[in-house]
Amino acid sequence: MEKLILFTVNDLAKVTNHRSGEIKFGEKMMTIPKGMDPAAFLKTSDAKYVLFGIPEDIGIRANYGRPGAASAWKSAIASIANIQHNRFCKGSQILVLGQLNVSQEMEDVKDLDFNQFDDRVKLSQLVEKIDKDVSHIIFNIIKSGKIPIVIGGGHNNAYGNIKGTALAKGKPVNAINFDAHSDFRILEGRHSGNAFSYAFEEGFLKKYFIFGLHENYTSKSVLDIIKKTDDRVRYATYDSINIRKEKDFCQELVQAAEFIQTDCYGIEIDLDAIPNIPCSAMTLSGFSIEELRQFVSFFGKSKRAAYLHICEGAPDLGEEKNGHLIGKLIGYLVTDFIKANNSLEKIIPVV
Repeated sequence: MEKLILFTVNDLAKVTNHRSGEIKFGEKMMTIPKGMDPAAFLKTSDAKYVLFGIPEDIGIRANYGRPGAASAWKSAIASIANIQHNRFCKGSQILVLGQLNVSQEMEDVKDLDFNQFDDRVKLSQLVEKIDKDVSHIIFNIIKSGKIPIVIGGGHNNAYGNIKGTALAKGKPVNAINFDAHSDFRILEGRHSGNAFSYAFEEGFLKKYFIFGLHENYTSKSVLDIIKKTDDRVRYATYDSINIRKEKDFCQELVQAAEFIQTDCYGIEIDLDAIPNIPCSAMTLSGFSIEELRQFVSFFGKSKRAAYLHICEGAPDLGEEKNGHLIGKLIGYLVTDFIKANNSLEKIIPVV
């Protein structure tokens, strides 16, 4: 895992605000000891969950999106470190692994223009490079028996999450995606809009459910592609649930669970599905934060939940006074997942 920048005890101390009479996550979360091999330590660690950050927005740039998601990891880890360690959720269950080293790649894209064909090719090539690094790290985390919690970057990183999980499990895996967009677009070179279609085409993704798809922003070509997947890709639109009220939110959770819980699955969260959240593709209409938290808790409550990925949030695109709130929101989602997953209950009977 040579492309990994390890998070140290000193790094944790710097982002933890100590207060008399309180115990924060930052005082209890684990890190890789100095001089230890990360893969070897993961196998012996008592932590069940591994925090891993991807501070990039290259996949977003390659998809004509606004950069800014590279800052989500920094914001999130600062918020997570200051969550209260108590009987509801314990920081000692978490190992902070660190972040992917993408400093050179971010430097390489600084002057690229996605409107230029040659530059788009370079962007896609860099995304493919990151794909390999992400899948390698996810493979090692899952192979060690841990559950990755991946924070930051564009939704292009869903590909690496899925591939790494599939390789560690030795078989294709399923995915549930809380998203306004399908990210199942044509195979035109890697970017944040086709992570799932590439994973599907290459045999790493078996079944895929998109929860909350926005009808206004899903092309006919994508719907046609989905139609040709032999019922291995399904969706429920936001409009049918919260606007026309043709479907019930809770019932759709169950329907989606019945579809993807036939095997282990990844939980993908795109923060652009929530109104007014600073991200590459902000929306004015969408599910509430409370509904998103319910979603994470619902799908986290299963032994078949293989990982959690929270992406596309961009604190740098928000106002200075509330940019840190992205990190706070991610902290809520992380603890919602851990609390639900620790309950060791299943959503539905699994055959």
